[in-house]
Amino acid sequence: MITKRVPMKTVKKSDFAGLVKYITNDQNKRERILFRSVTNCHSDDPLVAALEVANTQAQNKRATSDKTYHLIISFPAGETPSSEVLKAVEARVCEGLGFGEHQRVSAVHHDTDNLHIHVAINKIHPTRYTLHEPYNDYWTRGQLCEKLERELGLQADNHLAQKRGGENRAADMERHAGIESLLGWMQRECLSEIHAAKSWRELHEVLQDHSLALRLQGNGLIFVDEAGTAVKASSVARDFSKPQLEAKLGVFEPSVTQQPGRAGTAARPAKRYVQRPVRTKINTVELFARYQAEQRDGYAMRAVEWGRQREAKDRLIEAAKRSNRLKRAAIKLMGGDRLSKKLLYASAAKTLKNDIQQISRAHQLEHQAATEKHRRLAWADWLRSKATAGDAEALAALRVRESAVQGKKISKGNTMRAHGGTVTPAAGMTPAGATQDGVTKQGTVIYRVGASAIRDDGDCLNVSRGATQEGLEAALRFACERYGNQITVNGTDAFKEQIVCVAAASNLPVTFDDDALERRRQTLTTASTATISTTTTTQEKTHDNADRGSADPAGAGRSGRAGAAADTGAGTRPSRSEADGAAGAVRPASPEHAGGRKPDVARVGRKPPPASQHRLRGLSQLGVVRIDSGSEVLLPRDVPRDLEQQSATGSDRVRRDVSWPREIAAAAVTAADKYIAEREETRKKRVDISKHSRYIDYLDGAGDILYYAGTRQVEGQPLALLKRGDEIMVLPIDEANARRLKRVAVGERVSVTPKGAIQTRGRSR
Repeated sequence: MITKRVPMKTVKKSDFAGLVKYITNDQNKRERILFRSVTNCHSDDPLVAALEVANTQAQNKRATSDKTYHLIISFPAGETPSSEVLKAVEARVCEGLGFGEHQRVSAVHHDTDNLHIHVAINKIHPTRYTLHEPYNDYWTRGQLCEKLERELGLQADNHLAQKRGGENRAADMERHAGIESLLGWMQRECLSEIHAAKSWRELHEVLQDHSLALRLQGNGLIFVDEAGTAVKASSVARDFSKPQLEAKLGVFEPSVTQQPGRAGTAARPAKRYVQRPVRTKINTVELFARYQAEQRDGYAMRAVEWGRQREAKDRLIEAAKRSNRLKRAAIKLMGGDRLSKKLLYASAAKTLKNDIQQISRAHQLEHQAATEKHRRLAWADWLRSKATAGDAEALAALRVRESAVQGKKISKGNTMRAHGGTVTPAAGMTPAGATQDGVTKQGTVIYRVGASAIRDDGDCLNVSRGATQEGLEAALRFACERYGNQITVNGTDAFKEQIVCVAAASNLPVTFDDDALERRRQTLTTASTATISTTTTTQEKTHDNADRGSADPAGAGRSGRAGAAADTGAGTRPSRSEADGAAGAVRPASPEHAGGRKPDVARVGRKPPPASQHRLRGLSQLGVVRIDSGSEVLLPRDVPRDLEQQSATGSDRVRRDVSWPREIAAAAVTAADKYIAEREETRKKRVDISKHSRYIDYLDGAGDILYYAGTRQVEGQPLALLKRGDEIMVLPIDEANARRLKRVAVGERVSVTPKGAIQTRGRSR
């Protein structure tokens, strides 16, 4: 977790209402604002709270500095704390900076790869009306972050300053705009040559070879390029400051020409700093040329549109003035007293003024629309706009640019990877049933599926917390269609279990790299297939019973043979011919048999062929089929159950009886308590150790989802470690259980019987 203060040095940037509008604007995205909060204000509406803050700031007449503190709290990629943790972090940081009683509006944004909190704070106290400026707030924020990371179990980050202000600003420019800065270019191109200079003359020659010049600026030195872009010398390297250079080379000696690109009178092949994208693994020359061409065309089109709007405005104003002159001339020619004419002249002047104001307002709106339509975009913003429109080349440039700036990306959180496919990823490829919500500057495409969000960064798919079955199924299908059907799942155990259950329920053609997950998927798939088969058989039996008739004593709704028996009025079963006749009377004939039996069809035998005996048969399995008199059909009840649904027979006669202990020895319980106390004591010093406690749920016969985490020997007593959620349960076991658990893999799902025995997926002893 890191914090950053955005400087508010101008009155425009210090506008609290404008800042609140920015941080609470969803920009037509569903995956942007997680939640908003208002603190120490009378209203929970951010816009109403902004008016209240403006009134509070107006009470302070003496402060000349900015009255708004813009704070950003950012978390590492992949870390998604809960809402309670986010609120606690925001409150603790503001309290530590001295703004606990001040008015503030917060918004959590998750439309980027780094979840972050924007906090707009009123620096004017709501009751004392004094301005509070935290002293040396950078160090205070760093200490607060370190403390909160330890207490809340967040990922640790580096909070020590390693760069100066100029270096940080240059790095921010390269990261957000994607354009190489002069400071970064010098560090990569001529830093070692400047270090190697032995005199001022050699130093000036090195700089002139790179189209640079060294000049005095105040009490220090600056580097200047041909275009006039300047950077402080000590920002390029700390030993380039004026005192250190003079200690090394002597008193400063300016260059003879003071013109970059020349050395005396001899021309030298010079390198020049040109604003271009940061170097990456792919060639972006053509893409950057397109960007520059579109920017130039946009400027030209904007100038043309502005000129057309100005001309239209001038014509409308001239028409309004002409109309006013005609009105005044008509008033002059009118008869009447002086007072009446004076009122008419005032009315005409007021009408002219209102017309000009309306024309000016309309022109201002058109001007703003043209500016927004043809506004200048930074290189990274242009790439993002093109990637959103479906440009695969721009999307690839975004992803490679991020890896070049930030280094190798490490995916964290609940993610899925897929491989083994032949489909090439495309920017415009959207999962079925999903909508694209946006593209980040890091090249992550965000899709929305119902209440779930899928983030595709080109390497893996990240599924947001609270994902529904619909979202997980869409993510699995998307991974199969784009990358392949061999799935690698990373994240919590609950997330892995969700993915496996969804894959089995949806019957997707996927396999998991993790053997335990794959075995779990196969088990669930088999169970699901058996359930569907049982349900289908039950439905068929219900349908057959309905066809044969119900057991209603009154005989209502009877059909088939039962109905025929009721029609005869006899209490005995009718004969075969009577049943056949009754059945033929109530059963409607199909169109092809409406006129009688189908001709040229031979009689089938009473018994099916050997290949079709003792099993269910469909009509399509027989060459020629004729139902003899339409009264006998093969039903599921006519087939022995053990032929279709075979199950394993018991093997009790070859197994020896094993008795489980019903009570755990006191020595084992003591050993478990000793191990738990030792781990809990260590957990106070290290945050990566899970909470340990003794497992006692089996005494009540309660079943839980447990995962095997290993065994331990304490004072000669074997202990089994079972993971339930984020907690480790310690269960005393006997030696037989301990030997059997040696064959169980760590992470495999297990259960505990009411007797206290650990049972795996196979047959447990």
